[in-house]
Amino acid sequence: MRKNNFNDEDVVIVSAVRTPFSKFDTAMKFVDSIELAVVVMKEVIKRVGVKPEEVEEINYGSCIISETALYQNIPARQASLIAGFPPESISVTMDRACCSSLTALRMGLRAIRTGEIKVAMAVGSDNMPRAPHLAPLFRWAPNRVGNLVLEDPLFEAGYKNKGFSPVTVDAGEVALEYGVTRQMQDEWSVLSQERYFAADAAGKFADEITPLIIPQKRGNPLVIEKDESPRKTSLEALSRLGTVYGSPTITAGNAPTLSAGASAILYMTRSEAEKRNLKPLAQIIDVIAQAREAREIAVVPGQSIAKILERNDLTLDDIKLIEINEAFAAMPLVSLKILAKNDENKYQELKEKTNVNGGAVAIGHPVGASANRITMTLARELARRGGGYGVAAICGGLAQGEAILIKV
Repeated sequence: MRKNNFNDEDVVIVSAVRTPFSKFDTAMKFVDSIELAVVVMKEVIKRVGVKPEEVEEINYGSCIISETALYQNIPARQASLIAGFPPESISVTMDRACCSSLTALRMGLRAIRTGEIKVAMAVGSDNMPRAPHLAPLFRWAPNRVGNLVLEDPLFEAGYKNKGFSPVTVDAGEVALEYGVTRQMQDEWSVLSQERYFAADAAGKFADEITPLIIPQKRGNPLVIEKDESPRKTSLEALSRLGTVYGSPTITAGNAPTLSAGASAILYMTRSEAEKRNLKPLAQIIDVIAQAREAREIAVVPGQSIAKILERNDLTLDDIKLIEINEAFAAMPLVSLKILAKNDENKYQELKEKTNVNGGAVAIGHPVGASANRITMTLARELARRGGGYGVAAICGGLAQGEAILIKV
């Protein structure tokens, strides 16, 4: 150990970047998820002068497999080659629903801590608007008489096909069981939008986002520099919206849009960062995975935070900032209820330091990319506030969860 308790083998984030996150029906629907990933993979190393051949492992999270199926389901390998990484680069694609890019980071962290590698990249990329409709078994009956029935893989996330409830139903029902009403979810959603606009006006996303340049058949290319889904709204406007997919509380207003976007985080041992004269954005203290009963998707981020704090002998009072992905507004509210343990004052205190720059309800949620997004947002905001510990957590379909603990 040296002064400040730094260690050569600490694992640190040295670069983190994402594309803007899209609305559902915009020009980003024309850019497939592999190409979105290429943008951030090239940019994340360019910013710190790391060469492609110096990245020893690329883990890539993606969960809209119907979209990547158009390119044979190996997006990590294809993206790494298109982005200019050498043929010898090791990459893997993984799907843990919305947790996927943090799962990717966790796998690279393991490899660094076992001494197998020193430099890793975690990527997340999905293009939900580009997901095609499916024609099951059509291959075997192209000349049949009768109507062809297409299936939409985005509708209810397909979970009902295997006997599970739509996530909107699970999240809404569990929210009510924890005393989180529809109005509370709408109020949080308005706050998420307001916090986003304040953060954007202060330029807080400038370092986080790299512009997406989309060539046009005629004229100048289209340049997208900001998230597309933030919207001015009010509690009155949100209260008029109907619920969706049979949920008792979830609406289009207290949920994020179906988005396209990509994110990438480059991390390495502290000694490698020092050798390259790179200033870390944050130290990765720990990353954990968790899963619970399938319907408890709104519970798992809070449980994941509790678990990672306990494992590292920390309490909520040690944590300066929290990020909980707003798959729906229900997720942070239920999770904070769990962490507060029925203490109303603690609950209000936790709300004040959670998603302080807005969340996915405003920003969007291109599922495989979002876990990286909350991590980089947390790291940069901690730096603005003088450092300290921060924790980020995310849920994934059928109550999977991941949490990351960082220090700046």
